[in-house]
Amino acid sequence: MRFLDVIRALLSVRFLATIVALLVPTAAMADPADVQTAWRLLDYVAVDYGGAVEAGRIKSKSEYSEMNEFAASVSTRLLSLPAKPERQSLIQGAANLQALIGRKGSAEQVATLAHGLAADLLRAYPVPLAPDKVPDLASGSALFQQTCAACHGMTGNGHGPDAAKLSTPPIAFTDVTRARQRSVFALYQVVTQGIDGTAMQSFADLPNDQRWAAAFRAGSFAFTDEQAREGARLWKSDAALRRRIPDLKTLVALTPAALATSIGEARADAVLAFLRRHPDQVVQQAPGSLSLARAKLAESVAAARRGNAHGAKELALSAYLDGFEPIEPTLTARDATLMGRIEGAMGEFRTAIDRGASPEDLTEKVSVLDGLFDDAEAVLSPDAATDASTFLGAFTILLREGLEALL
Repeated sequence: MRFLDVIRALLSVRFLATIVALLVPTAAMADPADVQTAWRLLDYVAVDYGGAVEAGRIKSKSEYSEMNEFAASVSTRLLSLPAKPERQSLIQGAANLQALIGRKGSAEQVATLAHGLAADLLRAYPVPLAPDKVPDLASGSALFQQTCAACHGMTGNGHGPDAAKLSTPPIAFTDVTRARQRSVFALYQVVTQGIDGTAMQSFADLPNDQRWAAAFRAGSFAFTDEQAREGARLWKSDAALRRRIPDLKTLVALTPAALATSIGEARADAVLAFLRRHPDQVVQQAPGSLSLARAKLAESVAAARRGNAHGAKELALSAYLDGFEPIEPTLTARDATLMGRIEGAMGEFRTAIDRGASPEDLTEKVSVLDGLFDDAEAVLSPDAATDASTFLGAFTILLREGLEALL
């Protein structure tokens, strides 16, 4: 038995992991912080180089010096990355960027090269690029007011009460030209790591989801509510557009300028104005699922508990428009009666909010809706078309209606 125990120990996962750790050089793993910093520097150069050079002439000596410094820092960081087939190409790309800046190339050339190099860097040395859940934008707004508004201003215009005290002016998130070049991921990187040599400190000690929420908030200031409404119309009416931005990873990496190359600037601004206010729109639910409607109704009740009647009504409306309406045609075809009951119950829920119903009353209505949603998901399930499942679904609904009538 001792011999077998030894064999088991030798084959244990922990033992094997230890052996691997000893055999694989530490340098084989890239430090995410190095990759993220290099990426952030490239993004900074791509966006800000236009403020340093124009038409082949230096506009600002200090900013031009900064561009050269950052490009050199990128080269140094790439040299320290572990060996990979792609590394030499990245190093050459960084050298090309330094040379282009040295000969005072155009802002368009520098932006194209820097953004391309940043994308290649992440493909070769992947780091986390997206939140692992939909950001809580209410939390992001509150966080911005508490920690960012003193410098960046309540409206993100860069004129907070402490802005005048800073040697480096805070970024104005309302600057549309700059905002079109910024992704939410770039803003998240700045929130996480700060900016050396400025008053912009790192907020790496905050939970990851809060940093993403703050980044989404910062990325929404440059675009208006009117643009967001137009973006909502475009998003809901254009299936090809929805396929173009299928998930959070795509959304946070996308700049308005990049999207504009395929759909035009005005449409790109509108769509991202909407999605940065409503990132849940790119989180696809399973066909026939009402998970988004359930989540929105829960958020609506929570808003009512906080005394935010307007927010509760907006969330209730979103539960219908975004969570239920997409499946309404299919449900109508399979069970028009059930569709009508859900539609009516959701209308009653919104009416209850308007008349100031208590959170407890709203919770009861949501409980009824949850039961109706269960029925709808059963009707919409892949096996719902069989005779047996149709009978069972109908029997379940009749049983529930009978109990409700008796109660």
